[in-house]
Amino acid sequence: MHYEVKLTTQAVGQMKETVRYISKILLEPETARKWADTLQHAISKLDSMPSRFPLTEEEPWRTKGIHKMPVQNFLIYYFIDEDKHIVWITAVIYERREQITALLDMSLHGTE
Repeated sequence: MHYEVKLTTQAVGQMKETVRYISKILLEPETARKWADTLQHAISKLDSMPSRFPLTEEEPWRTKGIHKMPVQNFLIYYFIDEDKHIVWITAVIYERREQITALLDMSLHGTE
């Protein structure tokens, strides 16, 4: 089964902020571009078999069906809308960041 993969406004903002940080603060624009390309490639693969990544261990997000996919040093959080065949990327969080704190800010609504 094929799924459409969409990103919430929050996830897009997190990705842009990371690219900005790597480019402007760390002064590594090429690294930022490669990171964004790697992330987009990994996210695009969720169009098939998105359930292959486990639900997150943290509650209440596990009960709400939030999956967690590792990509390099980041964790991609998403949920699957089986009725509409959409995978919603809801958060892109640096893995060394306190995950619970970051998840508290995560939107659980599939909106663009």
